Amino acid sequence: MPPPTVTTPQLASPSWKGAQNIHRTSELYSEMLMELGVGDFGERKERPASRLKGRDTSPVRPLPAIPSGLPGVTSHGLQGEHFLSVQGLSKDQLNHIFNLAQTFRVCINKERPLEHILKTGMAKLLEGKLMALMFYEVSTRTHCSFQAAIQRLGGRTVTMDTNTSSVKKGESLEDSVMMMSGYADVVVIRHPEPGAVARAAAVSRRPVINAGDGVGEHPTQALLDVFAIREEIGTVNGLIITMVGDLKHGRTVHSLARLLTLYNVQLRYVSPPGLGMPDYITQFATSQGIHQEEFNSLEAALPDTDVLYMTRIQKERFVTLEDYERACGHFIVTPHLMTRAKRRMIVLHPLPRNQEISTEFDTDPRAAYFRQAEGGMYVRMALLAMVLGKC
Repeated sequence: MPPPTVTTPQLASPSWKGAQNIHRTSELYSEMLMELGVGDFGERKERPASRLKGRDTSPVRPLPAIPSGLPGVTSHGLQGEHFLSVQGLSKDQLNHIFNLAQTFRVCINKERPLEHILKTGMAKLLEGKLMALMFYEVSTRTHCSFQAAIQRLGGRTVTMDTNTSSVKKGESLEDSVMMMSGYADVVVIRHPEPGAVARAAAVSRRPVINAGDGVGEHPTQALLDVFAIREEIGTVNGLIITMVGDLKHGRTVHSLARLLTLYNVQLRYVSPPGLGMPDYITQFATSQGIHQEEFNSLEAALPDTDVLYMTRIQKERFVTLEDYERACGHFIVTPHLMTRAKRRMIVLHPLPRNQEISTEFDTDPRAAYFRQAEGGMYVRMALLAMVLGKC
């Protein structure tokens, strides 16, 4: 598939004059987490297989006081910036996002009740901040996790419902964005048209975050996908990552493949006929030195795969029902199929799933997709705190 005709502005890489501050930030996170009984970061140490079985159940210990914002750490280059694409992100920026997300995860999961965290400065980080949600396509996880993220941090939301707004009267995207950006401090947009979020950013008075633009990109999903790999396996480097399903229309895999070029990985693609990864994505990965392979059979690609990334066949992207039905049912994860896979690997899915993962597989410790979805809230908490200049 040729690239979208609308060019999406890319997130500029920062000059990194504040590298020492970023290094100190990592130290601060590590010190805080050591007090909570959690290990260090960067490329995280590999955890035992028991990690795949669920959340930490160790005895609860009192949390240390957490400052409201970390001094001198906004040199990551994301403060006040639009977040439209993963292209242009650096490893240091990713580590900053993931370290902060892990800090939030530990704080929330270690506390019973949650009110103790809300009384600390960290959870009131975004008090008084307002996030505008503009979703022109349906969403569950992205919409709800952004809402949960801002509220966990003490902020609030205002939502524009396209079914009850002036969109029904013909109001343009640009006019809607200009209005909403006047009400809020950050604008989160999902739109069915590739490049629409870039158009929105061009007129917005506030930072815009891309929550998915058609078959283009879904950058925050890619962030949470890599975060899930780190959390589950302990590292991203050295892995074989196999992407399966509708790779032509799947904006999640488009962003993920781009982001993974920052790591030492091998990428494999398994898709029905005519639904392969777009050339502009594979060409970009090749230009970054990433080894890629295409497979016709999931059984052939599975045995040495470390991360199996399943995606649904996207019915809404097909012209006819017949074309959609021909693409369905080719690759399905079942307990029987997974006897061919490593015992030490994970299965991810951006969700929602249809028939591509059997519910019988859900109890397998390698089924990480619901833990992956939960991690999206922590990643979006981190991103919002950084874009709004609080961390």
